Amino acid sequence: MKKYICIAAMLGCAIAHAQQVQEGSIDEVNILGRKKIKQERAEFKRHGQSVETLSEEDLNRNNPAAIDQTLSTMPGLQVDKRTNFGGQRLVLRGYGNDQKFNNWGVKAYWNNMPLTNAEGVTVLDDVDFAYVTNVEVIKGPAATMYGGGVGGAVRFYTRPDFTKGASISENAMFGAFKTFQSRTQLNVADENYSVSAAYGHLETDGYRPNGSGLKNFFNVNGTVKLGKKDQLSFFASQAYSYEHTSGQISYDDYYAGIDNGNPAYIRKNSGTKIKSTRVGLSNMVSLTSNLRNYTTLFYYNANTESVSAGAYGVTSAPNVGLRSTFTLKNEFKDFENRLDFGVEIQNSVSTTSSYRFTGSETEPLQTTGMGGASYFKYNNNQSTYFVIDYLTYKPWGLTLLAGISANRTNYDRKDLYALPGLIAGRKDQSFNKKYDMAYTPHFALQKEWKHQIFNLSYSEGYNSPTAASSYITGTNTMNDDLKPERARMVDFSVHGLLMNTKLDYRISAFRIDYSDKLTQLLIPGNMANQTYWANTGSQKNTGLEVSVGYQYRSENSFIERVVPFVNLSYYDTKYKDFSMYDPKYIDPVTGKTIGKLMVYDHKTVVGVPRNKYAVGLDIFTKPGFYLVNTYNYLGNVYADFGNSNLVKGFGLFNSKLGFKKSFNKFDLDLYVMGNNLTNQTNYTFLFLGNNINDSDTGSGYPKGVSTDLNPGPGKSYFFYGFNVKYRF
Repeated sequence: MKKYICIAAMLGCAIAHAQQVQEGSIDEVNILGRKKIKQERAEFKRHGQSVETLSEEDLNRNNPAAIDQTLSTMPGLQVDKRTNFGGQRLVLRGYGNDQKFNNWGVKAYWNNMPLTNAEGVTVLDDVDFAYVTNVEVIKGPAATMYGGGVGGAVRFYTRPDFTKGASISENAMFGAFKTFQSRTQLNVADENYSVSAAYGHLETDGYRPNGSGLKNFFNVNGTVKLGKKDQLSFFASQAYSYEHTSGQISYDDYYAGIDNGNPAYIRKNSGTKIKSTRVGLSNMVSLTSNLRNYTTLFYYNANTESVSAGAYGVTSAPNVGLRSTFTLKNEFKDFENRLDFGVEIQNSVSTTSSYRFTGSETEPLQTTGMGGASYFKYNNNQSTYFVIDYLTYKPWGLTLLAGISANRTNYDRKDLYALPGLIAGRKDQSFNKKYDMAYTPHFALQKEWKHQIFNLSYSEGYNSPTAASSYITGTNTMNDDLKPERARMVDFSVHGLLMNTKLDYRISAFRIDYSDKLTQLLIPGNMANQTYWANTGSQKNTGLEVSVGYQYRSENSFIERVVPFVNLSYYDTKYKDFSMYDPKYIDPVTGKTIGKLMVYDHKTVVGVPRNKYAVGLDIFTKPGFYLVNTYNYLGNVYADFGNSNLVKGFGLFNSKLGFKKSFNKFDLDLYVMGNNLTNQTNYTFLFLGNNINDSDTGSGYPKGVSTDLNPGPGKSYFFYGFNVKYRF
């Protein structure tokens, strides 16, 4: 595959270079195609690797709060979830699906503020996706610009609207599973400022037993132009999220269409409750005629209370930091040079406690006592320093990008239960760990020819272990042998426009080599089934991604716009030099449990399908009626390292029929939305790799039956809604 990437890249650049046509800036192109394309092309040029975006129109294909449905239409991106609107897991180009909870190795941002904390963990339950107006996804290692993270980066934006005047809007939706969702928003703007304030509410009984959820959001976002070259932006949010957890079921129940939930979770009324505050203040200023700075100061604090099948936990995690980028531009003769350099620094001082349950069915919340509890105070620091240079030879439209970042992470944990005499026999689990400075380069050669952009890039990624994985609780020792994960990617991508810019396409062929893969393992001989983390080998992800979209417009017919699109992903993902010791291996001859070194070389990576695609057809009429259709297919995947458990793929067909019209001072949108219209059996989350064979005490399943799967709604379901806006 690497050979074909190089041949295609050289051929594409040679053809483009042969033309030697000087092109104008992408920003000057009058694009007649889909709304997202102009920004997508600009970000593709800036990042020098495969990038895709979603506009506000794309986000409204489905319920915006169900971000998993919308983002999963992108090639290269899959979003899993454990609850109705929470527990999201971002999987980029086959990386990020082997964690049980949250996200690790894929970074997320909101308006230039990291959603990923100083430990490298991302929680998305308390993010108001209905307030998002734009999404940008950088696929593959992007550590040069965004620090630690080998999978890539996902950026969510709320863009300011400078339309002069004041307006108030009300969006409401109700329907299946007793779901009710609303958002009340006030916007005030002039040519020099834009301010919006919104209150969002979401409640549902859920489609699973004990699957209810409740969310409340208050968001304020604004931008003030202090001068022609100076503007100040601010964002603040207060969020409350309570997502109940139904737990995993067995594969037999899943394929039979039976979902009674998992009694080990339901009996405890399991769920995750988050109260959070997020504040960001940004300043974009031109310091000189060719030097600009964009600095964001941010603060986030989440108070989390969680009840799972095995434990009760409470966490308070304030996180503070800054991200600052300087851009220096110079032109000389036929050359243009742009230099981006900056820093991202985060610090988190958090406290977390956990209390293990005994598994009692008569007293579900009974704990093992203080001896099995933990109470830690963390001081985590993460810093990234980066510099990226773009040198463009304008007559050829040829750009060379070269950049490097320096990334450092360190943890300091204090065991607050290790005070003398507090708990008899307590071993001090305090530790501090510093990972050496890691350098990640990025090189790209980019050529513009007419409306086509060719890009050949090499980039590296870095993902340090988390604080929890840096210590082995079962042996009360530091995990000194643990190394950070590294990734190296070769990517050849083309972003083009054809048919008078009405048709857009993106083609990307890539190879990503992950080394020192981090995997959770059982401690040999540990009767309590305690685990530790280790580097288990390498992973090779090769893929081809294709996106094609078209927009037909007519000013004089009943059909005003027709917008079809097709997004395809093809993957070949394998383990290499990948092995681990399994202390619970059962000899197939004797039936006895013996330890064995398991080698998984050339096995397919868990949870990654061979193929994935999305097809859409949107029709908009002059009177205001519209029909939006999406079919999203996820292929078969293996759940275990040995590739013995093949989980069947599925396709979901969603459709939205509505009427949208502006008259006088009102904007009105009425719609009905149908999901899974073909009644397909589907899942929203799988336990994979070493997380399989989950069996909680009191689950109600027979001994030896694993519960590794969260099902989605197996029957079609509908929502009804309206959006109304009044402009003063």
